[in-house]
Amino acid sequence: MQAIRKRYFPALAEYIRSGSEASLFEATEIGKLLHGIHPEDIIAIHEESMQMLVANVESEEALNLYSRSFIFLIELMVAFRFRLQPEQTPEQRFSEMRDMLLSSHRSFRMVKNKYENVLQHMDSGIAILDSDGIVSFINVQMAKLLDIPRKTLIGCNLTDILWHNQLSRSKKRIILRLYKEMFLRRSRYLEFQDVNGRFLLVTVTYGDQLDGDYLFSVKDVTEYKQIEQSAYQNDKLAMLGKIAAAIAHEIRNPLTSIRGFIQLLKPHLTQLGKEEYSRIILTEIDRANDIIYEFLNSSKPSAPMKQKVLINSLLKEVILLSDSEALMKGCQIHLETYDEDLSTSIDVKQIKQVILNIVRNAMDAIDELGGERSGRIDIITRRDGKDAEITIRDNGKGMDVVTKSKLFDPFFTTKAAGTGLGLSVSYRIVRNHGGKIRVSSSSGEGTEFNIYLPLAE
Repeated sequence: MQAIRKRYFPALAEYIRSGSEASLFEATEIGKLLHGIHPEDIIAIHEESMQMLVANVESEEALNLYSRSFIFLIELMVAFRFRLQPEQTPEQRFSEMRDMLLSSHRSFRMVKNKYENVLQHMDSGIAILDSDGIVSFINVQMAKLLDIPRKTLIGCNLTDILWHNQLSRSKKRIILRLYKEMFLRRSRYLEFQDVNGRFLLVTVTYGDQLDGDYLFSVKDVTEYKQIEQSAYQNDKLAMLGKIAAAIAHEIRNPLTSIRGFIQLLKPHLTQLGKEEYSRIILTEIDRANDIIYEFLNSSKPSAPMKQKVLINSLLKEVILLSDSEALMKGCQIHLETYDEDLSTSIDVKQIKQVILNIVRNAMDAIDELGGERSGRIDIITRRDGKDAEITIRDNGKGMDVVTKSKLFDPFFTTKAAGTGLGLSVSYRIVRNHGGKIRVSSSSGEGTEFNIYLPLAE
């Protein structure tokens, strides 16, 4: 059996690759050698070979390979069944042909069901439409993406699907967009983001490659997109560092000189009754210096000076610093702990800056509601494997998907007086500590930040 396997795989691979008559002839030769082997064993060898051949290909390509492999299998089975047997009478041969037909039909159904089972449980959504636009096959994952029972989709055309009473409005818009891009403009790829924030990549194989059928594949590429965005974020921060190194020093020097001269002129301005001018100028210079300071920190925060700290003690200090401002903005801060002895090795000043940034953003988000509801900020600490998890949750105005995707970009802000550097600095500080920071939010429902910091050893 092992010898057959060694000969079967390269012969099948060569036929699928080239489709040559010579490789098909090899199928016939192998079939003639299969004495004393059950047909089910042959199909098992075929299936093993195909699993190796489609291991690293896309779903539509896998479907094409399976389809082509059937010709090889059929040629081999015919040779296997019709080996010369001179001792048989015509009646016996006719009986064998009849049995062979029934057995081949059962074998084909079994292989077809196995391959359909593979497609059913792929992590990509798969749908096949015929030339009239009617769904002839759809797998479990595609039905889940549409949130419609699979059985009700078979035999439907696009119009039936669009008018399906269980299809949400957002998914109807996506299907219409797919129709315009892929049927009218003949695009092969389309990437979009759904209402849940998932990035989905749709690919289509057109009818001329599948005997008139259309093969749609939908893959969730959110993880790949997050890696791409993380790399893009790091590139932007690196560029920011180069800009900061080039200009920050040159801006600070003249500001210091201007500030000194304004202070010298202050008595003269007071005599002229223009003391308010000097106050405004000095305030704006100080604000410019603060922006430059944040700019430098966002581009290259200093290396953390770590020490072992009880994380709950640090959070109590932050709450003490923020409590009065929170009351002025109509909200209360609550601390909830699940492990009093939770300790991490961190730079206290830097992590305190991160927590204060997020808490102040939460207070601003609640303040923007204008007293619509009582504001609340929950800070929760717990152990998460080898990390300490700090959750900061508010019931403010929340964010839409676009705002959330740009949240950690330098200079991106939704505040009139904001610099857009606070969360960019926070992101870099947490990463420098070997931690992670995540955010989830919905418009009108509030925001939740999750900070993960390695536990102290």
